[in-house]
Amino acid sequence: MNTTEQSSFIIIGIAARTSNAKEMSGEGVIGDQWERVMAGVMVEQIPNRADQNIIAMYTDYESDANGEYTFIIGAIVTSVDSIPEGMVAKQVPEARYAVFTSEKGPVWKVVPEVWQNIWSTPASEMGGERAFIADVEVYDDRSADPQNAVAEVWVGIRQGT
Repeated sequence: MNTTEQSSFIIIGIAARTSNAKEMSGEGVIGDQWERVMAGVMVEQIPNRADQNIIAMYTDYESDANGEYTFIIGAIVTSVDSIPEGMVAKQVPEARYAVFTSEKGPVWKVVPEVWQNIWSTPASEMGGERAFIADVEVYDDRSADPQNAVAEVWVGIRQGT
């Protein structure tokens, strides 16, 4: 894990409101959103993509890890001139992020393991308290094979902590 300063950027994607409790109960939405992405059509519909990466963003936190949040999955864009129907544009704020990199393996195994690591990492080791403004999962060329993937999770850290 390391920390980095990241300038703001905009993603366009599909969004849904959920919580960790809903996701753990089997009534979550994240799996359905991933199925739409893996079907291969949704991300290709996003205009003005900055790169080929898939971005998953957790934002609009109600409170902390226990409250509701908005989950958006899509891509970084260079312009919001055209937002496809059923999608939203959201700015990821400029911030300091703790960057966690997964092990290599099946994406549905290694990404939850990274989140377990994040939840158990003390703020002193993370570089500060979680901000609960925006957290981002980055799926780049290392994630092209979902059976043998590496992903990064960027966790927003409060400034000045």
